Amino acid sequence: MEKLIQYARIAFASEFSFYIKTHSFHWNVEGSDFYEYHKMLEVIYDEVYSSIDDFAEKIRSLGAYIPTSLNNLNMLTKIEDENHVPNKDEMIKELLLDNEKMIKILKMTYDAAEAAGENGFSNFLAERMDAHKKHGWFLKSSIKGE
Repeated sequence: MEKLIQYARIAFASEFSFYIKTHSFHWNVEGSDFYEYHKMLEVIYDEVYSSIDDFAEKIRSLGAYIPTSLNNLNMLTKIEDENHVPNKDEMIKELLLDNEKMIKILKMTYDAAEAAGENGFSNFLAERMDAHKKHGWFLKSSIKGE
């Protein structure tokens, strides 16, 4: 169970960080196709944000605590901060790499949940992986042919 809790806290912090980065890129994207990218990023961050509370509650149901500060989240996340405003293409490529990282993190956590017999949590994680696969499709399709 400790392995699951460790992975779950990392996955939660990473998911929260992915949300923050996507929302930041939504605010800061520019270009002649601004509106399309602005809306696509909104769809992604809205979906991710809608999962955060359930994610936290799944971890609490394991008897573990959620990171209680940005500092604690930053220590656990595997999604790196972006400290400048990249151009639109760099934003999408960065989010695509982060999204692929999220799928791997969620898969490791899923495997730990299955091993611990936490089937409800593993079902939730499978849904998160599916959601991130869809986000990956959006992101890849938006830069295809560039």
